[in-house]
Amino acid sequence: MMEMFKERSLVIATKHAKEKAIAPILEEELGVLCFVPENFDTDTLGTFTGEINRKNDPITTARNKCLLAMEHSNCDLAIASEGSFGSHPSIFFATADDEILLFLDKKNDLEIVVRELSTETNFQASEIKTEKELIDFAEQALFPSHGLILRQNKNDFSKIEKGIIDWTRLSDVFNEFVQISGTVYAETDMRAQFNPLRMAVIQQATKKLAAKIQAVCPNCKTPGFGITDAQTGLPCSLCDSPTRSTLKYIYTCQKCEFMREELFPNGKTHEEPMYCDSCNP
Repeated sequence: MMEMFKERSLVIATKHAKEKAIAPILEEELGVLCFVPENFDTDTLGTFTGEINRKNDPITTARNKCLLAMEHSNCDLAIASEGSFGSHPSIFFATADDEILLFLDKKNDLEIVVRELSTETNFQASEIKTEKELIDFAEQALFPSHGLILRQNKNDFSKIEKGIIDWTRLSDVFNEFVQISGTVYAETDMRAQFNPLRMAVIQQATKKLAAKIQAVCPNCKTPGFGITDAQTGLPCSLCDSPTRSTLKYIYTCQKCEFMREELFPNGKTHEEPMYCDSCNP
């Protein structure tokens, strides 16, 4: 437990119950006292359904959430998460939850960020015309343990129902909307309190964040000493040419800029020839 944070109040910038995943870990690992601000609306910075577009990148948005929560609660320590959902950047045909978690300490001028990229998500959306299609979609989306959102069509927000978690309400809303427009746009509700899969990813990100906060700079002891760069070039075991695999990680302190290199971070000094552009072009 770090004395720098012990028994300090930490505001969790959320209106979607993320404290359930975040608070237990940070209270145990850092000794902080977590709370959620009353009447705090993070939707002003953007919504998943698109009524309010997110104007900034995920890190900036998470930072703004922290700053708003700090001002709202008169607290100098805050944490916020920001999720993005869509195609996985490197796994073909896979969808992903890309979760950013940002920890902000005004008192010590610290900002520590982690990212958790997971394929454990039910994120999907579809235009629905029949109850059979609706049932199929709902079952694939892990309904009713995971919530759904219905609206008349993808770009129409005049009629929208969020947080649907029972079959009766799902059917009633569908029948109401389909009589008006002939089709209904269904999507998974990605707000944390309606999405256990996302809550689990936030929990994993929080564990990663706690570990990074506890990693201190060898030179000045500032928390958050983490990987800032990864360099490729791991040599091929057959021809010794550099490959695209990671050769080393670079760790940098955000305070004193002390730098350390970690060679062969994945536990191997050479790469298999099948991953070499020279041996297997």
